[in-house]
Amino acid sequence: HGEGTHFLIPWVQKPIIFDCHSRPRNVPVITGSQDLQNVNITLRILFWPVASQLPRIFTSIGEDYDERVLPSITTEILKSVVACFDAGELITQRELVSRQVSDDLTEPAATFGLILDDVFLTHLTFGKEFTEAVEAKQVAQQEAERARFVVEKAEQQKKAAIISAEGDSKAAELIANSLATTGDGLIRLRKLEAVEDIAYQLSRSQNITYLPAGQSMLLQLPQ
Repeated sequence: HGEGTHFLIPWVQKPIIFDCHSRPRNVPVITGSQDLQNVNITLRILFWPVASQLPRIFTSIGEDYDERVLPSITTEILKSVVACFDAGELITQRELVSRQVSDDLTEPAATFGLILDDVFLTHLTFGKEFTEAVEAKQVAQQEAERARFVVEKAEQQKKAAIISAEGDSKAAELIANSLATTGDGLIRLRKLEAVEDIAYQLSRSQNITYLPAGQSMLLQLPQ
């Protein structure tokens, strides 16, 4: 009988109640990838039974139909799909693998009166050797990136040093040219600037109450 209210004969008939709502079931499988890596996979299947197929499901399979049907049809299909991908692709293309498994699993499930709402890989691990190799590769990549940063930093520092040296050389060249052109005039100008700076600093100091009068500090400049 379908959904609804039904009459039964006591002691002769008994109700067998099936849940026709969509519900999940996890199917674990251990298989191998295209590059011969051991893969531990758990497939989550969201399914529900077709109400009109329940009498056939009950008589031919039993109430525990999902425990008997889903693992049996899932294992071989999942193994065949996983064998088409290498370990790296299984990690980066998980949605594609899930979609391929779902497409291949839909028709066999329908023959048993089951409708699949969703199929997805929820768990994916590899053997110890592969895991260690992946970790070593990640460490090597991080070290290479760090070395590249150090090299780039050294190059930038080298360029900065060259620019600074070129600036100092240019400044020295300008000073030499100025001295050649003006003679001692530039030196006397620098001395005057130094004296003015000293006088200003002394006038701001609390330890100096007066400056010597009657003579110019400029006369004390070395000739």
